[in-house]
Amino acid sequence: MASAVAHCHKHGLILRDLKLRRFVFSNCERTKLVLENLEDACVMTGPDDSLWDKHACPAYVGPEILSSRPSYSGRAADVWSLGVALFTMLAGRYPFQDSEPALLFGKIRRGTFALPEGLSASARCLIRCLLRREPSERLVALGILLHPWLREDCSQVSPPRSDRREMDQVVPDGPQLEEAEEGEVGLYG
Repeated sequence: MASAVAHCHKHGLILRDLKLRRFVFSNCERTKLVLENLEDACVMTGPDDSLWDKHACPAYVGPEILSSRPSYSGRAADVWSLGVALFTMLAGRYPFQDSEPALLFGKIRRGTFALPEGLSASARCLIRCLLRREPSERLVALGILLHPWLREDCSQVSPPRSDRREMDQVVPDGPQLEEAEEGEVGLYG
């Protein structure tokens, strides 16, 4: 997933509405990932990746999109969404949850979340590097690929047996994934 986002950013493509269900395995071995449905993506023609619209899935939206600032970094917003996706895959729940959108957005604006027990120090570090409130302090997509957690031997960092689940069985607690992603027209529409 990080490699796909880094590739898109390298070529000026801002995904804008990044979420887990946009990524689909394209082979039986689950070694090849495809990024589906790029209808919300936009192509940037220079280094300035400023966006002005408030388009994102509520569960994955970054605090800068919810702020009163007139624009935000599209790349940093994609990285935040990638952090939400990583947290969700490792914890089985979203980092910020509430059934009321106003309360959910308040939690996202504050940027405080509890990391689940049992994650390796490097996994915890990567999540924190992606879910920083200040967009300029987040890793860039290419930097994610260089993070120690992605470079570790996967056989040494597998979760304890009681926590193992098939990835397609991991469903976040609270509002279900489908419910959280239903209002995809925009945050306020």
